[in-house]
Parts: sequence; structure tokens; C-alpha cells
Amino acid sequence: MNREGQASGERIREVEARSAEFRKELGLRDLVLTQIVYVVGSGWVGTAALLGTAHVTFWLLAIALYYLPQAAVVIYLNRQMPLEGGLYQWARVGFGEFGGFLTAWNLWAYTVVIMATFAVVIATNLSYLAGPAAAALTATWWYTPLVSTATIAGLTVVSVLGLRVGKWLQSIGGAAHVLTFAALIVVPFIALGRGKLDSYQPLAASVPALSLLSLNIFGKMAMGALSGFEYVAILAGECRSPARTIGRSVVVAVPIIALMFILGTSSTLALVPAGTIDLISPIPQTLSIGFQGLGVASLIVPVLIVTLLLRQIGTVTLIFAGNTRLPMVAGWDGLLPRWFTRLHPRFRTPINSVVFVGVITLALSLAGQVGVGLQESFQLLENAAGILYAFTYLSLFAIPIVAARRLAVRPPLWLRVAALSGFAVTGLYAVLSIFPIIDVASWQTFSIKIIAVLVATQAIGVALFAAGHRRARRAAM
Repeated sequence: MNREGQASGERIREVEARSAEFRKELGLRDLVLTQIVYVVGSGWVGTAALLGTAHVTFWLLAIALYYLPQAAVVIYLNRQMPLEGGLYQWARVGFGEFGGFLTAWNLWAYTVVIMATFAVVIATNLSYLAGPAAAALTATWWYTPLVSTATIAGLTVVSVLGLRVGKWLQSIGGAAHVLTFAALIVVPFIALGRGKLDSYQPLAASVPALSLLSLNIFGKMAMGALSGFEYVAILAGECRSPARTIGRSVVVAVPIIALMFILGTSSTLALVPAGTIDLISPIPQTLSIGFQGLGVASLIVPVLIVTLLLRQIGTVTLIFAGNTRLPMVAGWDGLLPRWFTRLHPRFRTPINSVVFVGVITLALSLAGQVGVGLQESFQLLENAAGILYAFTYLSLFAIPIVAARRLAVRPPLWLRVAALSGFAVTGLYAVLSIFPIIDVASWQTFSIKIIAVLVATQAIGVALFAAGHRRARRAAM
């Protein structure tokens, strides 16, 4: 083993020793449901439906060029480094302190922004329980901010209690999400039997027209919709047999997730009139249309919307938990104040990091709702978050390509080719996500806002690393 490989081995042993303090809460079942609840976002079926029947072709391309390469790289890196902090630890071994910190910073910033969008999504989906009054409710100035605030406050409390509570919300959310998608997949056949549809072919496919819009949507279907397998690895120190169990959970979840996306998009396309798709909450919209006029619809639709809400709550508790661990592990390395590493004496969770993340998330969620319409606010937050996430995936895919000599076991050629495919698709997504896929008042202003967020985020990350590095050097003197 070379010197760099020995250094990575020492790093692994050090983090494993620190992880011994955590409760080992997550097993295979928990991780499979967690993969489903995290990866299968409820909004992507609406985005993909904008392509018409070409969505089937684009989903299959996204699976081949991005989804499977991502799964292969995550399984490979996790087997070598099943460590609390996941991608942060992998990037730190591959690219050193600065590369690891900036990767973790972008992942942390992404999760903060995406949690802010989830607060908006939960508020919107909850409004569908009001039936025809939903549009009027979401248009009021107080509704979305109030629900967002309550959601983030609840997440903070759950995260303090730890994964022994959070894992049940995630597992219940995963099971509920499978049930919701089962209803989404079945509802066109019910509509067909009732004569509301003349025909329905869920796997009908067409050759996609290549344009900036279709490529933009393809990037969102790949990087946006199909990413996420690396995220549970952040909690590896809280898993049972993480080197084996996380990889197995990915293998089990992959085919389930692929079918949920393809068939769910076909249902939305079949039932929702073109040009009226709600990109924030397409599933409640589709279910409401599909069951409309059915005698038990007044009971079925609210129940299914509640199951969707359970999924979203489960997802955001996972994201929140992972997000709070990133400042903690950076604090272990002296790159952030040790204040972030303090564990709750009873629940063994990073209490200071949890409260800090809760405050930042709430501030961003409320700020994103000021001065723009709800759909545009959602797109701004989602696109900015997606590009930050893309930066972390560029780092993930680059590790087997350019940092192979730093790993204990060199990646095979086929894995490097797969990583190159994932890197290219991620780059495409990052560039095109600067532009909106909906009508906005000014696409130039939309793009400038996103670029400004990205530049400011990177500048803050570099400044934090420089300050932490100086602090660590002074402590070592």
C-alpha cells in the first residue's frame, strides 16, 4: 500500500473511533425505505410529464447514464470508507482538507435550501386537503409562512431526539410513499374503467425532441430526481454493518425507484391537462382529478394526500439529520468551532448543530417567499439547491477518475467509465439549471439571482475554510 493509501487507512480508523459514541439505529429495512423516501421526490413526475410520451425514453437514458453509475460509485466508495460524514470523508481522502470541506459545504448548503423548499411543498400539499379552496388558501399572505415555520420547528425537535425517533418517521414515510405511488399508478386504470379516459398506455414512448428545454428537463430527471444514494452514507456511523448494509439497500431500492418514476409520470401525463401541471404538487393534483366524481373520492384523496405528507416529513427528517452531522464532522477536524461537536447528554445528537441548522433553514424558507409568486419561489429555491448538489456530485464522480491513487483499492476501468458518464450528466444539469423551466417575469433576473446565490455560497465556503484552517493551526502550535 502506498503512503497516500496508508494515510486514508489512518483516517478511516480515526473516524470509526469517534463514531463509536453513536447509537447503531439503522438496519437494512430502514435503509431501503430511507432510499425510497429520499430519492423519489413527489414533484419530479410533474417535471418529467412536461416532455409528453418522450419521458419514458428520457427516464431510461437517465437511469443508464446517471442512476446506475451513481449507485456503482456510491457502493464502491462506501465499502472502502463506511464512515460517519459519508461524502465529506470520501472527498477529504480524495482531495484533501480543502476539497473535502468545500464538498461538505455545498452539500450542507444544498440541504438547507432543499429543506426550505420542502417547507413550501408540505404547505402546498396540505392545502389540497381543503379541496376547491386550496388555491385561495395558498394565495393568502400568512398560510405558507405559518406552515413553513411550524414544519421547521417540528423538524428541529425530532432531530434533537435522534434517529431512534427519526428512523420511524422515515420508515413510515417510505411505506406511505410506496402506497401513494401505487395509487398514482392505478388511478388511470380506474379512470379508464369509468370512461374518463379513452385509452391508456403507460409505457408508450416517443423519440424526444432535442432542445435546451428538453435537455434542461432531462438533467433534472437525472441529477435532480435520481440522485440521493450517497446521502444515507452520511449516517454510516449510526448504521449496523454499514459497509455491507448500505450497498445492499441501494441494490434493492434501484428497480423499485425506477418503476415508481416511469409509471408515476405516465399517470400524471394521462390525467392532468397539458399546460396545467402543478410542478410543486403534481401527485395530489393527479389523484384529485383521477378520483373526481367517484363516490368514495372524498375519503380516498385526503387519505392519499396524508400518506404523501408522511413521506415528505420522513424525507425532510432524514435530510435534516444528515445536514446536522456535516458541521459536526467538520468540527472534529477543527475546520469549524468545536461548539458544533457537542452531543446532547441523553440523546447523543449534535444539539448545537441541530439548533443552528433549524434557525438558518427557517430564515431561508421565509426569505425565499418574499416578493415572488409561489411557483417562481419554488423554482428559484429548487434550482439553486440543485446546482449546489450538483457541485457535490461532480466531486463524488471525480474521486474514482482523478483521485484513484489516494484510495486503498484502485477502482477498475469500468467504474471510472461509469463515473465519467455521471460527471458529464451532472455538468449538463448544473449549467442548464441556471435557466427556468416555467414562465417567469424575467428569465434574466431569475438566472442572475441563481448565479448570485452560487457565487456568494462558494465565497462563504472558502472564507469559512480559511478561518477554520487558521484556527486549527493556532490550536496545533
